[in-house]
Amino acid sequence: MRTSLTYCAVGLIGLLAIGCEGTVSLIPDADPNLRQPPAVFAADAAKRHYEADAQKIPDKDFRAQYALIVHQVDLANISSQDWHDVEVWINGTYVLHIPYFEKKSDKTLYFTMFYDQNGHHFDTNYGQNPIKKIEVFRGGAMYSVVDHVAD
Repeated sequence: MRTSLTYCAVGLIGLLAIGCEGTVSLIPDADPNLRQPPAVFAADAAKRHYEADAQKIPDKDFRAQYALIVHQVDLANISSQDWHDVEVWINGTYVLHIPYFEKKSDKTLYFTMFYDQNGHHFDTNYGQNPIKKIEVFRGGAMYSVVDHVAD
């Protein structure tokens, strides 16, 4: 009996791994815009450019925490208004476009959703590429998000 359970568990893990190929997380995101395969995120990032000349403003509408162990950023819109066409930037290089971000809501953003212009997703590379800053570009300005490590 124990051997049968072991085989079933191994088979289930194998099926999950096959079923998740081409996705950024095991659990589908509630936001359909964030339920895209990695290639879609990479193609979108290739079209975006970091607006280095944009006005820099401390952000009072977003808060973030990142969990290095599970490779994700939890971003919250704590404002009283919905935001459209939000770009979230990590270190001024990796970007994720969020078409609609509801007021008083939060989103779990996986590192595999953030891409640079060369099609590489964000990875800390075992501490060699730490998160130095998280910024949100919206309305023609670049906002510095208050963030901290959650681990």
